[in-house]
Amino acid sequence: MILTRITQYIKDHGVKSYVYHTWRDLEDEGGNKKGELRVLVLEDNTARVEYKCPECGHEAYEEKPWKRPFNVKCQKCSCLIRVPKLRDQVKKKK
Repeated sequence: MILTRITQYIKDHGVKSYVYHTWRDLEDEGGNKKGELRVLVLEDNTARVEYKCPECGHEAYEEKPWKRPFNVKCQKCSCLIRVPKLRDQVKKKK
């Protein structure tokens, strides 16, 4: 099962509140669901990011400062994975 590190972090540290949390499906250039992204930001403004790259399938975890717009680069293929605002993502699908 993928994307388990953030779940484990929440259990280990007893996380009850957060600044931002999202779990999104990622699409490749053809529009097919090929990956996932999960971001958890706590009060320390550090984003804990877990992803499965939609281009190469590489799974990774990293922590980086939280700011909008937020993106992360795949450690294997350097694909830029962006976290769009949910409103923009819904408009795109319509």
